[in-house]
Amino acid sequence: MPETPAYLRIVAELRAQITDGTLAPGAKLPTEAQLRQRFDVSTTVVKNALGILQSEGLIEGRRGSGNYVREVRRITRNVMARASRTRSPFAQDADQAGTQPTWEHDSRHAAADRAVAARLGIEPGDPVMCTRYRFLADGEPVQLSVSWEPLAVTGGTDVEWPEGGAAVGVVPRMDRIGVRIDEFEERVTSRPATGEEIEALNLSPRGAYVLVVARTYLAGGTPVETADIVFPGHRYEFVYRVPVD
Repeated sequence: MPETPAYLRIVAELRAQITDGTLAPGAKLPTEAQLRQRFDVSTTVVKNALGILQSEGLIEGRRGSGNYVREVRRITRNVMARASRTRSPFAQDADQAGTQPTWEHDSRHAAADRAVAARLGIEPGDPVMCTRYRFLADGEPVQLSVSWEPLAVTGGTDVEWPEGGAAVGVVPRMDRIGVRIDEFEERVTSRPATGEEIEALNLSPRGAYVLVVARTYLAGGTPVETADIVFPGHRYEFVYRVPVD
C-alpha cells in the first residue's frame, strides 16, 4: 500500500483531536514550526494540512496569533421532526439549535427544464414558480435552496408567490388552497462546493464541500414542489430515526 501523504497524516491527527475534544473549541493549535518539527515536513506541507482543516470549518486562522479550533454551533436537521403544518423546516432546525433564523429570497416565473419537469411529473416548458433562498442563522449563511412549484397548482391563488402571499412555507401554503401534502422524499449526496456556493455561504475556497438534498413534496402521490437544498458540510448534522418493521 502506498504511504499516506504527510499532509494527510497531519490532517488526520489534528482532526481526530478536534473531534474527540482533545483540542476543544477555542483552543490554539500547535504552531507551524511545532508541526514541522513533529512531523518532519516542510512549511508547504503544514500549510496544505492547515488549509484543509480550514476548508472543513474545523479551524480558523487569526492574523498574528495562529490557528484556533472554531467554535461552530452545528444545526441538527432532524428528519423525524419535519412534519409541521405551521412552520418551515429551517425555522424549526434553527430554533432547536438556539439560533435566530432569517432568510433572503427571490421568486420568479420560469419554464421547467427537463430535469425539473421529470421531478414534478409535468412537461418540459410548463410554467413553474422558481424561488431561490439563502438562509441565515444568527446572521451567518448556513443554507441555500432553489425550489420549483407547478403554476398549474398555485397559479392565480393567494399563495402563488411563496413569500408574499397569505401563508409561508410549502405545507401551510398548500393547505390553504386545499392541497394536502402527505409525504416527501429526500435524496442526499455530497460534492465539492461551486464558486457561487462558496461566495454565498462564506466558505473557504480550498476544498470546501457541501451536502445536497433533492427534496420533493407529494400530495396523494402527485409532486407539488421540488427543491435542491445545499448545506455547508461543517455546519450540519443529519439525524434519521426510522422505525423497524
